[in-house]
Amino acid sequence: MNLMGLSRRRFVGLAAGVAATATLVDVGGVGTASAADARAWKGAMSANGWPLLDKAVGFTVEGSGVKVSLAEGDAATVLLHVARRFHYEIDSLRAGDIHGWTNDDKVAEGYESNYLSGSAMAIRPLWYPVGSAGNLYPNELVVVRDILTELDGVIAWGGDFTTPKESHFEITLTPGHPRLKGVARKIRGWNDGPGNAGVGAIDAFDPRRRRTARAFQRRVS
Repeated sequence: MNLMGLSRRRFVGLAAGVAATATLVDVGGVGTASAADARAWKGAMSANGWPLLDKAVGFTVEGSGVKVSLAEGDAATVLLHVARRFHYEIDSLRAGDIHGWTNDDKVAEGYESNYLSGSAMAIRPLWYPVGSAGNLYPNELVVVRDILTELDGVIAWGGDFTTPKESHFEITLTPGHPRLKGVARKIRGWNDGPGNAGVGAIDAFDPRRRRTARAFQRRVS
């Protein structure tokens, strides 16, 4: 990623926050929410059916030195794979770029409750806040679509939501779901196998992968 591209994306994200300063407040370090709309999440489960956590384990995103707190097990395996691909294929992650579990129960949208269970994360939420869309370059969007396709719908991206949040990635299935377990097992196999085949060996722009990603997007949209 060249410096001009990085500067533009930084500008877009920050400008979205500055333009809404009168009505937006930072919520628990995981996003930007309307002060009027932010509310406390009630209940013992997050919106995607995961139990809320009192604490979560910090994991290091491979190659970055950046840590993120997530629910242990399959959720962490899958979300860390997303973060690694972002780091290697979109832009290098830096300190403060990625947020996972939080105990701040204030949410602007129901899907933000998934941070409370450690089953979601936000990558650069101040750049890509709630309600802001169209911030990714086309080549970055190709990588995001390839990730979603590769993970067989186990991950949802906030850019596809009615009220978008392009920094947001969440687990779509409940704990122990067979498809979640299968995808996590596949990722662990890549990580443990020769050459770490799942990260760094992927070409999201391969024509076959792009056709598959477009077909997957049509199917789930």
